[in-house]
Amino acid sequence: MQYEIIGKGAYPAVKAILGRGEKITAEAGAMASMDGCIDIETKMQGGLMGGLKRKMLGGESFFMNHFTSSADDGAIYLTPTLPGDIRVREMKGETVFLQSGSFLAAVGDIEIDTKWKGFKGFFSGEGFFMLRISGSGTLFFNSFGAMYDVEIQGGPYKVDTGNIVMFEEGLDYHVKSVGGMKSFFLSGEGLVAEFGGHGSMILQTRNIPGFIGWIAGKMPRKTGD
Repeated sequence: MQYEIIGKGAYPAVKAILGRGEKITAEAGAMASMDGCIDIETKMQGGLMGGLKRKMLGGESFFMNHFTSSADDGAIYLTPTLPGDIRVREMKGETVFLQSGSFLAAVGDIEIDTKWKGFKGFFSGEGFFMLRISGSGTLFFNSFGAMYDVEIQGGPYKVDTGNIVMFEEGLDYHVKSVGGMKSFFLSGEGLVAEFGGHGSMILQTRNIPGFIGWIAGKMPRKTGD
């Protein structure tokens, strides 16, 4: 497979060129256009239980699309839903955790599963569920806004859960309030994930829950009958 990130800026896309018999797996709805030699197969990632778990806990689509080229040089264009950035990670038998909604596509022997942090993550109010990505191959992922890298050397390092894109297996976290009760209710920060350990993480400059809250605040309100 050959690939290229096109449309640099807020609205990028992945152009992938597949050889005969090559396959790329993408999130449902990611395909923008493709050559006629590419066939699509839609199925549940990880079977029925795996698909249900991804849908209920990860917030991901119940289905995944698998695109296979029946000829050489079959081109397909994949696009994320939100404006932001796209990055590529060459997986080499490792494991990373990807924020729900950031998975775009993958090629190779890559397994996608859901890591549920438990009720602390569930009650963070921001859908803080992570996809567990492991194996070897090429991983395409996207963000809301721009991405930036942080190296954690022991910690603690506090991050708003809505700004997390990816972190490595060597890091651990727990969810807590950013300050006392006054800060929790008045600062607008809410809960954060506090990271420790050693490893890399990727954050995004925009926050989907915060953006949704801003839009909701601009909506007209019904004041009477």
